[in-house]
Amino acid sequence: MYVVCVTFTLKAKAKERFMPLMLAQAENSLALEADCLRFDVCSNAQTNEVFLYEVYASEDAFQVHLASKHFKEFDMAVSELIADKTVSTFGEVAIGS
Repeated sequence: MYVVCVTFTLKAKAKERFMPLMLAQAENSLALEADCLRFDVCSNAQTNEVFLYEVYASEDAFQVHLASKHFKEFDMAVSELIADKTVSTFGEVAIGS
């Protein structure tokens, strides 16, 4: 299991344009990538922050996600809407290790 957490800080008034693109990206990732196991999109109604919680079968599966056509198209489409982006990744730790 490989977990990816992303926090976007959007530019002023960008959320209305960003959210439909983000939700479509989540749907595409789940539908088109067998090893994308979860893709949650969370939005703070009081700020311009959007948080993603993504779970992949492996780090390799995440690399496949980054190389996908739908991700590249999404990334280009939203680049002008983002003020800041933070990505954190977490690998599975075996119980008893």
